[in-house]
This record gives sequence, C-alpha cells and structure tokens, in this order.
Amino acid sequence: MSRVATSDARAIHRAIEAVWRIESAKIIATVARMVRDVGLAEELAQDALVSALEQWPGDGVPDNPAAWLTQVAKHRALDRLRHGQLAGRKAPEIGRELDAQHEMAQADFAEAVDAALDDDIGDDLLRLVFTACHPVLSTEARVALTLRLMGGLTTDEIARAFLVPEATVAQRIVRAKRTLAEARVPFEVPRRHELEARLASVLEVLYLIFNEGYAATAGDDWMRPALCDEAMRLGRIVAELVPGESEVHGLVALMEIQASRTAARVGASGEPVLLLEQNRARWDPLLIRRGLAALARAESLGGAFGPYALQAAIAACHARARTADATDWPRIAALYDALAELSPSPIVELNRAVALSMAFGPAAGLEVVDALVGEPALQGYHLLPTVRGDLLFKLGRLDEARKEFDRAASLTRNTRERALLLARARACTTPS
Repeated sequence: MSRVATSDARAIHRAIEAVWRIESAKIIATVARMVRDVGLAEELAQDALVSALEQWPGDGVPDNPAAWLTQVAKHRALDRLRHGQLAGRKAPEIGRELDAQHEMAQADFAEAVDAALDDDIGDDLLRLVFTACHPVLSTEARVALTLRLMGGLTTDEIARAFLVPEATVAQRIVRAKRTLAEARVPFEVPRRHELEARLASVLEVLYLIFNEGYAATAGDDWMRPALCDEAMRLGRIVAELVPGESEVHGLVALMEIQASRTAARVGASGEPVLLLEQNRARWDPLLIRRGLAALARAESLGGAFGPYALQAAIAACHARARTADATDWPRIAALYDALAELSPSPIVELNRAVALSMAFGPAAGLEVVDALVGEPALQGYHLLPTVRGDLLFKLGRLDEARKEFDRAASLTRNTRERALLLARARACTTPS
C-alpha cells in the first residue's frame, strides 16, 4: 500500500464510497454463500466497509480494494461461524466441516469453508437475486431488498424509483431481511418448478437496477454504467437458465439496445445528451445486434406482446432509424398503446404522451400529460413537469414552459439533470 497524508482523507473516503458502490453486491453475495443469511451478510460486509474507513486513510488504498473488502468480510464471517454464534441456523454439513477444521490456520480454514459451501449452481450474485425475490416476501419487499443488496442503492434512491416515501422503503427492507432469516430461506437458485413464481420479480428488479445505471437518480453523474453492465450480465445468465421464457429475452433485448446508446448519452463535460440530439454513429452496433437478436428470440417464443418485449420493440424502432427524423413514431405510439393496455401505469402514460406528441404533434401529447397532473404517484416525479415543459415549449407557451422546467429542476436529485433543466428554463426567457 502507498502511504497517504491525512489531508487526503476525503479523497480516500470518496474512493471507498466508489468501490463500495460497485463491489458491495459481490461482497454481500460471497459472504451470504458462507453464512446463508442475506441480512447477516450485509452486516458483515458493512463491517468490512467500516474497517476500510478506519484503516485506509492511514495505510493507503490497497492495490485491489475490492479484494481487500471481500477478504475482511469473509474473515468476519469465519469468526462468526467458528465461535458458534450461528450454529442454530447452519446446515449440519457446514457445522461438521467447521468442527473438523477447528485447528487449521485461518487461511487454510477459509479455503476449506469455501470448498465445503461450493456447489454446481454457479453464480453468487444470481443466488442473491433469487433469495431476495423469494415468494415469502411481498413483491415490493423483494424488489426493494434486491435493489439494496444488488445495486448498492440507498433507501432514498429506491424510494424515488418506486415513487413512494423513503420510510416505506426502509421498513420494507428491514422486514424483508427479518422474514428471510426467520423463514430460513436457502441461499440458492430455485429449482425449475419454483422458477415461474419468482421470475417476474427477478426481471423487475434487474430492470430497475439497469434503469438506475442508465439514468442515475441522484449524484453528480448522469449514468452509472457499472450498474447497467451488472444488470445485463445477470439478465444474460437468467436467459441461459430459463431459455424458453420469452420475457427474459425481451428484457435482455431491451437492456442491450438501451445500453447501446451509452457513449452518445453523455457529452464531453459529462452533461446529458437527449435521445434526438445524440450522435447515432456513437451507438454501439454490437449491442444493437445482440439486442435485436434477443428480441427476435423472444418473438419466436411467442412473447412479442409481453411488457419487456414491447419496450424492446420500441427501443428497436430507435435503433433501426439512421437519423432522428427517420424514427417511426406512429409505430412507437402504437406500441405504447399496446403497453398501456397490457401494463397500465402513470409512467407508461407519460411515455405514451411523448410518443403521441412526436407522431401527431405536441398538442396531442399535452392532452395526455395534462390528465396526469393530478396523479398522486407523479406529484414528486420530475419527469412529469419535464415532459410538460417540453410540450409547452414546442407550442410556444414559453412562460408556462419555463415554470415547468424550474419545477422539474427543483425535484431532481441528479446534478447533471438539474443543470440541463435549468438551462432549458433559461432558454424559455424572451425579451419583454
């Protein structure tokens, strides 16, 4: 490790936060495989984080900070196992293994425990997803817990994704971990006969993780590509696990096509670049091809009209258009009509309004948006005034548009997005 001065402590803390944000899910998943308790695994991982906050400012950042955190968390887990504090919750074979290795050195002991807990299921992160999405939990609790464990999101960020109070999400997470522990839910991927009941919420969770990476709820960055990459990776694994499920391929298609725009969505200074203003030459052709192939696979399995496949078909319309002007907006509007029929929600209606405005003019979109103004779930949602401001701007109602953009800027927690909205508000100012 390199020595660092005390004055660099803030930079060290920022580095720790960045590492934790990216690696926390893997650390929790690794420890959960050992202790078979996701709540305890998160606690032990948090202990490792506290150790980093205490040691790194003085000792320097390790060459491999993620491995350091993982190793410390594993050692904490081994200590808990060794001292028998979890004896009542552990499988008998794990206890026998620990008894047999009691006199071994810690490094050898860790290897033995890892070997004893190894099996053929494969991916710890996937185990973590399916465990957090167990039917013993409500759908809302499954999604909140998995976003917390897998995405490393704060309760505030999850609350904004759900459009519910932060206290509600915090309670869901606490109760979910307690319920999983009391029910002694196994840390494993469910067998085939159990998959269907848990797959829908798994897909929902993966897409919410992807969305948090694609358009960060808060912070200084417009995107968190690592979250997008993790959601896509897990989505591909699930698609291989259940290859006959069309909606899995629909979700993979949606994420791949959306992610193809990543390089074009951020300007040279980190500012957001909106879809119609993006340089489409910067869209990733490989991800587009993979997404279109996954969409074709979903359609071949009879899943053309599932909610994820429909959204993927919308994304495919953009991907196939060489220029923004070549976009088939009437088809996109029709696809949103189908999506609204299948999965009605205020968010779908808001997106449908945008499509209608592009296909048939801003007045058509504004009519739908105005009907959403009183929708309780959208009262704190910054994209409602954003969309309304855009439509008013196009209709020449600049003073109203400015007020909407100012309101949207006050609601967003993302620094980049706030700057964009304030710039749009300024653009509405005209000479008296």
